[in-house]
Amino acid sequence: MAAVRYLVDDVDAALAFYVDRLGFVVREDWGPVVVVTRDDLDVWLSGPQSSAAEYPLQGNRFILDVADLDTTLAELQLEPVIIESPAGRWTAIEDPAGNLIELFESP
Repeated sequence: MAAVRYLVDDVDAALAFYVDRLGFVVREDWGPVVVVTRDDLDVWLSGPQSSAAEYPLQGNRFILDVADLDTTLAELQLEPVIIESPAGRWTAIEDPAGNLIELFESP
């Protein structure tokens, strides 16, 4: 399953677009973040009050699930800030071109 996080100004407006117009369905609702899904794609709609919007590395990105965030970061020899959220632990890193990748560990 593929997942991307989109930072949105208005979660309700984004939900109306993705659900009513593009055929996504709501899979998870964590308040400031709502996950919608269609086929093999999850889109995490993250509003202004989400931890993703407050994180220093802001921007749209894909999400890579990892079993153990600490081990993954040690293997990559990185020490970014780790965010604790109601959904799990995560951080964002940059690829060599500056594109964001979110590493996400579910609880």
